[in-house]
Amino acid sequence: MTSSLTRPQPRQRPPTSARGRPANPTEFQRQFRANAEAALAEAFKGITASGTIEPGLFALQETGVSTRPIQDAAEAFLASLDAEQQRTARFSLDDDAWRRWCNLHTFVMRHGVLLETLSPTQVERAFGLLRASLSERGFESARNVMKLNETIGEITGLPEEFGEWLYWLSIFGTPSPDEPWGWQIDGHHLNVNCLLVKDQLVMTPMFMGSEPVYADVGKYAGTRVFEAEESGGLALMRALTPQQREQALLGPTVPREVFTTAFRDNFELRYEGLRFAEFSSAQQGKALELIETYVGRMRPGHAAIKMDEVKRHLADTYFAWMGGYDDESVFYYRVHSPVILIEFDHLPGIALDNDYPSRHHIHTVVRTPNGNDYGKDLLRQHREHFDHSHPAAHS
Repeated sequence: MTSSLTRPQPRQRPPTSARGRPANPTEFQRQFRANAEAALAEAFKGITASGTIEPGLFALQETGVSTRPIQDAAEAFLASLDAEQQRTARFSLDDDAWRRWCNLHTFVMRHGVLLETLSPTQVERAFGLLRASLSERGFESARNVMKLNETIGEITGLPEEFGEWLYWLSIFGTPSPDEPWGWQIDGHHLNVNCLLVKDQLVMTPMFMGSEPVYADVGKYAGTRVFEAEESGGLALMRALTPQQREQALLGPTVPREVFTTAFRDNFELRYEGLRFAEFSSAQQGKALELIETYVGRMRPGHAAIKMDEVKRHLADTYFAWMGGYDDESVFYYRVHSPVILIEFDHLPGIALDNDYPSRHHIHTVVRTPNGNDYGKDLLRQHREHFDHSHPAAHS
């Protein structure tokens, strides 16, 4: 199935709300929430290749990269909130709200303080936290996803469903240089989780998507997202030999969704495709450039540390592909190793009326397999070493 260069039209359907749980949810909304609650009732284990955690992959260490700017930004944001807003925005470090992020536009479950309800000064403080944690490129991607959520509201005429400020920000624990804490932003197509343990940082799960991926009209005309993610994956697939492509290709059609979307924290995804060990040096260079496109969404110092971790496991890293690889093909790809999982997918329309995948709707997700999404493995180790009031098992 190939992509049309012409943007599809808005899908005709009954409107719903992005701001509150509907009084009369649809069957889809009821079933989705029931499935989500069932997944959340399972104890966290993490993404695995075979149902078993590969041990010893992550270690507590001093990185030498200060997280003080993130702490200062979080404290400034919290100081700008009144007492009621703070009660809405703050959660204990072990609250299961971490795992309740949802990339849908419709209100299924949300938590935290809604940016739309904040003053301009408070919003700027919230953005200060994102700027301190993300790279310049990562912050721009996050903001562009938000802007394109405004664009789809303009295209569909449904401001009750879509908008630039329909995102919720939460703080977990107390910002500290010594004790673990974190933050999360949650909303349509933008879900970022950030856990800090002293000067270590884990920024997964990170879900970013958009429909459309380019604004051809409206307030933010000219805004585009995921060019590098799309072109980089395509460049790597095209750089393979025919025999390598045959190994990497899992099938001719793309999946309906990335496999490790929301509420799939314990998903089993086996290693498939072509091992990086079989790449030439030039192909490995393209592969590392593609991985850095995603890892580089976080602040530079910690991105470099994560890339070093990725490189230590290159021999056990796999590249897999579904779909075509010509100039208009739709496709899915993933990069999968013991310490990182990246997925990219072209999807059918939800707000737009194309029933088949197109390049107008993209989802991406980055995970830390083997128990360290949300920094949970580092948190477990920290408590084993420094805080004996918590059990060592994953919570």
